[in-house]
Amino acid sequence: MGTSNKQQIPVLAGAWTKPSSTREKPQLIGSKCRSCGEVYFPKRTKKLCPHCQKEALEDIKLSRRGKLDTFTVVMQQPGGGYYYGPVPYAIGMIELPEGVYIETPLKVDKFKDLALGIEMELMIEKIWEDPSGNELIGFKFRPI
Repeated sequence: MGTSNKQQIPVLAGAWTKPSSTREKPQLIGSKCRSCGEVYFPKRTKKLCPHCQKEALEDIKLSRRGKLDTFTVVMQQPGGGYYYGPVPYAIGMIELPEGVYIETPLKVDKFKDLALGIEMELMIEKIWEDPSGNELIGFKFRPI
């Protein structure tokens, strides 16, 4: 029998924390400017703030909860191999308390459960599995 080399691969490397215990929950990692207060997601690799042009960006953990600002239900799989999951699916924009908006897949049992302004919570899970059996892991938000 061969050894399985299947891996969990993050869709966006370094975008969230990895909990060190079962009591901890993952958090998205963003950047905040110490000078003007602007917040960005995903975190910026350069420390120059695009808003005020000062080298004052620092990594911050973003809130796990936010409000659903807008959403859509996609009924057709996009072409070009961009998305491999089941159709239909929902995507939306989550407004976090830090003032940043996160574009994200939405995890719901029924699309009718989605409504503007509802509280949503971050989760990390398998997005899809590649032909070799590797799991692509990503963030989603679900209603609380």
